[in-house]
Amino acid sequence: QAQLVESGGGLVQAGGSLRLSCVASGRILSTYTMGWFRQAPGKEREFVASIIWSGAQTSYADSVKGRFTISRDNAKSTVYLQMNSLKSEDTAVYYCAGSMRGVATMRRGDFDSWGQGTQVTVSS
Repeated sequence: QAQLVESGGGLVQAGGSLRLSCVASGRILSTYTMGWFRQAPGKEREFVASIIWSGAQTSYADSVKGRFTISRDNAKSTVYLQMNSLKSEDTAVYYCAGSMRGVATMRRGDFDSWGQGTQVTVSS
């Protein structure tokens, strides 16, 4: 059984930074594309960023480009999301996800493994 466990969420002031981590176990292989999604209250879950197994290709939502950075350490089975210059609109539950696609996909339907999420709250 695949497991993804997120951590690193919390409360931060606007303009601040947080780093989310996601540890993968089970059938999640180092060859998986990994991604981050988020869901704010009353809104659909939306794509944030993704990274292929080698780290050579990444994708970002326009709303986070230049502020967020996704990275991974396959030796530690961990993917990270460094979030800088946080805004109140970044407030959401952030989910880690895994995909067998070999590209840095942005499609929610391409991801078949999901974590339970970690809350990020940005106060203005």
